[in-house]
Amino acid sequence: MDKNILGNNIVVQVAMVVHDIEKTSQDFADFLGVDKPKWQLTGPLEVAETEYRGKPSKARAKLAFFPIGGNLTLELIEPDMEPSTWREGLDKNGEGIHHIAFNIKGMKEKIALLEGNGMKLIQKGEYEGGRYAYIDASSTLKTVLELLEND
Repeated sequence: MDKNILGNNIVVQVAMVVHDIEKTSQDFADFLGVDKPKWQLTGPLEVAETEYRGKPSKARAKLAFFPIGGNLTLELIEPDMEPSTWREGLDKNGEGIHHIAFNIKGMKEKIALLEGNGMKLIQKGEYEGGRYAYIDASSTLKTVLELLEND
């Protein structure tokens, strides 16, 4: 495997898939001693341009974010029933860790580098102010990676 493929080694997010974002958000808020964040809904296909395994997907998810120190965020994801890496992870593995995320620059180039190292693109899409990509790194790193590129 190539070294320092992403150009940085700073994890900015740990994300979990959950069945009930309201309950799990409250549980984490209580545990951390903070206010429960309001969740937000990912954009529809027309806005998010979501692709899952190379095909357009109407998948949407509720997201809640907890700042947990420095630049690290805990993200909770409650997916809908449409095909997505979130739904696949929840159905296959149950609730728990889904991915770790890194901020990057040069999305297309980073995806190509990762794929050249045997890590395949699972899902990608847009959000207000940037884009994301989920990469299957389970064979080497035992997890999914999320690349975040902000404009």
